Amino acid sequence: MIKRSAIILAISLVLFPVSRQAVEINKIELPDMGDSSGTLISPAEEREFGDEFFRSLHSQITVNEDTEIQEYIQSIGRKLAANSDNPSHPFHFFVVMENDINAFAGPGGYIGVNSGLILITEAESELASVIAHEISHITQRHLFRAAEASSRLSIPTAAGMLGAILLGTRSAAMGQAAIMAIMGGSVQFQINFTRENEAEADRVGMQTLAATHFDPRSMPTFFERLQQATRYAGQGVPEFLRTHPVTESRISDTRGRAETYPYKQYPDSLAYQLTKAKIRIMTIADPVFLEHYYRSRLSQGTLEQRTVALYGLGLFLLKTEKFKDAEAIFQGLTKEYPEQPQYSSALAKTAFDARDFNTAVLRYQKLTEQFPDNSAIKLEYVNALLKVDKADLARKYLLALSPETQQMTVYWGLLAEAYSKNNQPAESHRYLAEYYFAMGQTKDAIYQIRIALESKGLSFQLSSILSERLNFFLNQEQEAKANRQ
Repeated sequence: MIKRSAIILAISLVLFPVSRQAVEINKIELPDMGDSSGTLISPAEEREFGDEFFRSLHSQITVNEDTEIQEYIQSIGRKLAANSDNPSHPFHFFVVMENDINAFAGPGGYIGVNSGLILITEAESELASVIAHEISHITQRHLFRAAEASSRLSIPTAAGMLGAILLGTRSAAMGQAAIMAIMGGSVQFQINFTRENEAEADRVGMQTLAATHFDPRSMPTFFERLQQATRYAGQGVPEFLRTHPVTESRISDTRGRAETYPYKQYPDSLAYQLTKAKIRIMTIADPVFLEHYYRSRLSQGTLEQRTVALYGLGLFLLKTEKFKDAEAIFQGLTKEYPEQPQYSSALAKTAFDARDFNTAVLRYQKLTEQFPDNSAIKLEYVNALLKVDKADLARKYLLALSPETQQMTVYWGLLAEAYSKNNQPAESHRYLAEYYFAMGQTKDAIYQIRIALESKGLSFQLSSILSERLNFFLNQEQEAKANRQ
């Protein structure tokens, strides 16, 4: 039986190849660990598998940690999942801070969308169409139904494919050659199976899209624009098109389905536009381009579009530490649109970045009362409390947050800092270990737990918890080491 951590590593390598030379590997579908009836892997095992998979990603990619962006992508993902054909399935949506145009579905309901893909969308429905498509890959169990296809091959072939991809981490060319040698005449079958998956994900995804009140026509529109824009791109074809091949017949098929839905306008949400503005500021380094981009749009488009441009300009000024100018913009936006949390949060962030922490605390405190369900604001408030030495209040506030918020990686880091400033080193190292583990850095997690265990005055309960976590981390590291040999 192939160890789970090896499978996670292999899938991660398929999704995120180590070099452009390894790109052909992405055209091969990796046999997976379950079937359409779910008899080969239990829901609990699938969740555990997904959690391990997500942790492994952190060592290969930059997962977005901005709480506002995370809250938006989770919000749109939850709406779509609630209207999917399996709304009870657990999902976790996240943004990968990469300019490449890509999105992917992983085990356990983990769905990643690259920042580059978000920026290239021209409408919120286009972004929703991609997420709905990836949701459908999961609800239709394409990751696990592949085992049914691989069973018609042979166990040595399936194991050989996995080993070849693992070999490809050391030598891309060797890994690719090994896969081609192993698969031989089976390659075309695998490609056809992929096309069937894509067609099914398109069909089911479009139903989800329409049920969530997004534009079904956005799916073929987005695919067609990507295809046209990259027709002569050669090796520069976006990763999304490599793993989700788009053909003329596929575009025609999705357009035909879309036309069966009645036509109407589907306006973008303001949150979508503000999220794009924030991502653009975070991912584009050229200050001349950014300033020109937003200043040129201050007098273009609708009132809402001009307002978004002003918000983007304010974020640019904040990024370039022109605090007074940023303050003026966000003061005006907050006064005109007091019910829009992004504007008020940006005003509080301006005080925080200008190191006026007392003002930042007052602003964030007011916002937590005005927007009690906004987890992004709550976490920023905690960060500000830690800057004014209110560590105990920050700790109590963190422990009272929702279970969903407590699953965010940034939560563990803030909790570790709160305990540290509250002179509780054992607890601080304990939660710092959880932070490192969530980031896929198991060795660092082990180191932090060992430091915690050396602390004086440990209670029996805390000592037992730390010992249990240490054993767990050591087993994780031992298994990972065995699969690297």
